[in-house]
Amino acid sequence: MSQSSDISMSARSAIGKVADGRTVLGGASLRKWAARSTIWIFLAIALVVFSLLSPYFFTVYNLCNVLLQGAFVGFLAIGMTLIMINGNIDLTVGSMLGLCASLSVGLQDYGLGVAVIGALAAGGLLGLLNGYLVERTGVDSFIVTLGGMIGIRGLVFVYTQENSLSASSDAFTNFGSMTIGPVSLIALVFLALLLLFQWVLSMTCHGRNAYAVGGNRVAAVNAGIRVSRHVIINFGLSGLLAAVAGITSASQFGAATPNLGDTYELWAIIAVVVGGTKLSGGVGSLWGTLGGVLTLAVLRNGLNLTHVQPFYVFIVMGVALIGALLLDKQFNR
Repeated sequence: MSQSSDISMSARSAIGKVADGRTVLGGASLRKWAARSTIWIFLAIALVVFSLLSPYFFTVYNLCNVLLQGAFVGFLAIGMTLIMINGNIDLTVGSMLGLCASLSVGLQDYGLGVAVIGALAAGGLLGLLNGYLVERTGVDSFIVTLGGMIGIRGLVFVYTQENSLSASSDAFTNFGSMTIGPVSLIALVFLALLLLFQWVLSMTCHGRNAYAVGGNRVAAVNAGIRVSRHVIINFGLSGLLAAVAGITSASQFGAATPNLGDTYELWAIIAVVVGGTKLSGGVGSLWGTLGGVLTLAVLRNGLNLTHVQPFYVFIVMGVALIGALLLDKQFNR
C-alpha cells in the first residue's frame, strides 16, 4: 500500500513538472513572438484606436490611401534596411529623391524614356559614389552621407533654379493616378520591390553576406567575404530606390519642387529602426520595415482624420514612436 502510494505521488510530481515546463515554454514562446512582432502589435493598436475615433478611417478607400502615402517613404526604407543591416546609414536618400524627381520632370523635353532612365542612372551612380567614399576613405557613413545630403540638395536648387517643375507628359502623370481595383499602382510597385529585396536578403549569397558584414566585419573579412563590394552594392541599390521614390512622387503630384523629399531620410530611418533593424547592423528584415512604414502612415493619416492640429501631429508621432521603441526594448529583454 505504501509502495503504490509512493508511485502515485511520484507520478503526480512528474505530471506537475511537465505541466510547469509547458507553462514556462508557453510563456517563453509568447514573449519571443511578442519580441518579433512588436511593431505589428503597435500597428494593430493604432488601427483600432483610429477606427474608434473616426468613422472614415477603416474604409477600403482610406486604407488604400494609407498604403499609397507610405509607399514613397517605403521605397527609401527598403534601401535603408539594406544599408543598416550592413552597419551603415545613408542620409542622402531624401535629397536624392528630390534630385531624381526634378530630373524625371525636367528631362521630359528629350523624351519620357530619357527622363526616367536619366533619373534612375543619377540615383544609382550617386549611391555607388557614397559607398565608394565610405569604403575607400574609411570615413564613417554618417559623415560622408551628411555631406552628400547637403551637396545634393544644393544641386536640386541649382538645377531647378528654385522653381517648381511641371510634368509635360500625360503618360507620366497618368502612371501616378493608375490603380488596380482600389489599390494604387505605385503602392503595388512598392510591395513588389519589398518582396523582391526580402528574397534577396533571405535567399541569395549577397543577402547572407550583408548580414555577416553587419554582424562582425572583421570575421567577415577573415572568412574571405569581399566586404567593400557588398557595401558599395547596397549603397547603389539605395540610390536606385531613392530614384524610384523620386520618379513616382513626381508622377503622383505631376510636378517636382526643390524641397521635395526634405526630411524623408529621417522618416525612412525611423521606419527601419522601429521595424527591428539594429543600427549596429547584422539584424533586420523587410517584413519589420513594412510594419514600420505602415505604422508611420497610419499615425499621420489617423491624426489628420481626427483633426489634430498640424503642429501637434509631429509631437504625437514622436511620443508614439518612442513608446514603440521602449516597448520593443522591454520585450527583447
